[in-house]
Amino acid sequence: MRLPITDKFLLDLLELTSDTAHFIFRRRRTFEDLMPGPKDPSFEIYRRFKNRKEFNKLIYYLKKNNFIKAENLKGMPAVLLTKKGKNKAIKASFKIEDSKRKNRRDGKWIMIIFDIPQNRKKDRSLLRSVLKNLGYKLFQQSVWITPYDVFEKTEKSLQFYSLDKYVRIFLVNKI
Repeated sequence: MRLPITDKFLLDLLELTSDTAHFIFRRRRTFEDLMPGPKDPSFEIYRRFKNRKEFNKLIYYLKKNNFIKAENLKGMPAVLLTKKGKNKAIKASFKIEDSKRKNRRDGKWIMIIFDIPQNRKKDRSLLRSVLKNLGYKLFQQSVWITPYDVFEKTEKSLQFYSLDKYVRIFLVNKI
């Protein structure tokens, strides 16, 4: 699957830390952390832009839409992913992994049951979109299931969005 260049850039920034969850829960990352050497192969695709103007347009677009922000840290320019940028990168990683999903080896299904208070409608909507991105299907109201092996990603996503207190995860043999 081919991603838009903006999604690819944000995903590359996120993936350079090797583990998405590790990245999410660590301190803020700077561009210096991500670019240890002048010839980092992860960013080679962006060096091939026809001219610097194209690359600057990409950066301008990402800054204008609040996906990244440029700051001065310790007298050095740095690029930081915003929460919106992290969300977009995580969603892009879900798109890539859609085609790579595999059923669980043990044949069990993952069942999610949630109870989010009525006054937290945005959280409920967010949870539904996260579950859809992970390949879950609605089984009953507030009950979602999937045969895919996405248990760890589910836990990490729930923790990232602070939804884990409203959700119970079960492994079931039969539906």
